[in-house]
Amino acid sequence: MIRQGYITGPVLGGLWLFVLSVTVAVAMSFGTGEAFRPSLILSLLWGGLAGGAMVALGRGRAVQAGVFCVLVVALIAGIGPMFVGPDTSGFAKVFGAILLSASFVLSLTPILKEIIPGALNRHEFEGAVIRFLTGFGYIFFTAIVLIPFYVMVMTSLKNQSEMIQNPLDFSIDPSKGVELFRSYSELFTQFNFGTYLFNSFSISVLTVFITLAFAIPGAYAVARLRFRGRAAFSRSILLIYMVPMIVLALPIYIAFSMTGLRNSFWGIVIIYPVTTIPVALYMLQGYFRGLPGEIEEAGLMDGLSRLAVIWKITLPLSLPALASVSLYVFMIAWNEFLLAFMLLDDPSKFTLTRGIASLNSSEIPRQHLMAGSVIATVPIMALFLGLERFMTKGLTAGSVKG
Repeated sequence: MIRQGYITGPVLGGLWLFVLSVTVAVAMSFGTGEAFRPSLILSLLWGGLAGGAMVALGRGRAVQAGVFCVLVVALIAGIGPMFVGPDTSGFAKVFGAILLSASFVLSLTPILKEIIPGALNRHEFEGAVIRFLTGFGYIFFTAIVLIPFYVMVMTSLKNQSEMIQNPLDFSIDPSKGVELFRSYSELFTQFNFGTYLFNSFSISVLTVFITLAFAIPGAYAVARLRFRGRAAFSRSILLIYMVPMIVLALPIYIAFSMTGLRNSFWGIVIIYPVTTIPVALYMLQGYFRGLPGEIEEAGLMDGLSRLAVIWKITLPLSLPALASVSLYVFMIAWNEFLLAFMLLDDPSKFTLTRGIASLNSSEIPRQHLMAGSVIATVPIMALFLGLERFMTKGLTAGSVKG
């Protein structure tokens, strides 16, 4: 029964309108600071009617325009799938109605493109359901990523009076110009964030070099050399991650306190590679196994030593894997918090995450904490997006031998 087009169309239309009503209501509330609220019952009703109309009458321009106009009128009249607060401005109300109606009509059309009024075969029915779930997945996971980031950025651009007046208003006034970035300037002038950035960058870069210095020969030995216990070592590389770091926190704290490494730059540089070398070993050994062994054997026959083979042959062929491992290790070191929080007490030696934690105080305005979070997030996000293709290539290049 559900494979009848006159059932599938209204069901998918109602569910899809509810998804978009929630999305647009949240977006408009965050963007304007005014009250928008979705309605489940009216969303299912109007979406079902629209889906049924598109199945029965087709999905031509005239039907799309008719559905769009009816939805806009219903929303403005207050009987549509999204309600607005009594104090909402007329412009925001009309804009929200147009945005929801247009996005619904334009996106529902491809979802129902194979739906006919009569019986549907399995391919047509499953295709429509998959398109609906794909659209829902895009919206859901995009919202999970963007909403916290949006709230963080918008909060960082507010002043204390605006935060107290309405903490849930995430709109900003562009007319303030550079005054919007006052929290950022105060972080560098009053809270020493320039030092935190330099410390985090230096520690992360050193962690990458130290990790590669140990992981490259270790991964090569596991992948190429034969020695007793090689298989057991290969399988147990990641066992360290089965022990929660919080369990190791107290022993590390005691050991570093006794050796004088606590509250020191070099103490952090020593302990960070301990957490990154295993995963680097695991990633590189898989890649090294995928490299043709004949090339290295030819180098050995030409008189090269094993170290020369690694330096002149293996490493140049492994640049994609090395780039992906370096990026991954850098992100781990940049974002690490527990060890930095436990081992560092001197503000002049704080990493960025430790410095942000120091802002979490009732004496410091909340927008400063959000600004610090943006400063910590944006560089690593830009680095990842810029080098993501190398990371993907490095992670998949060794999956197929030869």
